[in-house]
Amino acid sequence: MLYFTELVIGLENLMKTIFLATLFVIAFFASSSSRAYEHTVSQAVAVDVLIGSDDITGVRLAYRPHVYELNNVPYFDQLDIYWEVSVNFWEFGESNQHETNYVVALSPVVGKTFYRVKNKYPLRWEFGIGVSLVEDTRFAGKDIGSHYQFEDRLGIALDFGEQHKQSLALRYMHYSNGGLNSKNPGVDFLNVSYAYAF
Repeated sequence: MLYFTELVIGLENLMKTIFLATLFVIAFFASSSSRAYEHTVSQAVAVDVLIGSDDITGVRLAYRPHVYELNNVPYFDQLDIYWEVSVNFWEFGESNQHETNYVVALSPVVGKTFYRVKNKYPLRWEFGIGVSLVEDTRFAGKDIGSHYQFEDRLGIALDFGEQHKQSLALRYMHYSNGGLNSKNPGVDFLNVSYAYAF
């Protein structure tokens, strides 16, 4: 069991390193290539419903101050990139005896359109690894080890509506300290999100 835990932590750290290196390479090529350019598409707000492991539920409110469309990126052609700041409200237990935990997070997110529904509505994958600050390290019968956690996400999103200003997303989200503390059970969520761009 210890070997499996060490393997999972190692893979998690490798994913984070690859993601950050990918962001660096994209930013480098975007700034050095005369054909690659970046422009602001919009800003957006989002509300998410969280269904978590160990009977944890929650709501997540997010703000995206800038949503960028990056064109002519080597190997990707076009990417959507945004930073998202969020506040999470997690709950555990019965309504008359429940625990609440609050989380503030900041995440860079990269997305790529891979299909258009009815040749009109973009369907894209999203991937992001950010940082978060958790109010209580003891929650839902667990000691998560640290107030500082990584916020990992992997999901798909569909843009729709007038000028594609609305989107629905389905994501897997994972919070853990990445092995920075000896206690690292992690918290997993299925996330359903609605976002509106303006």
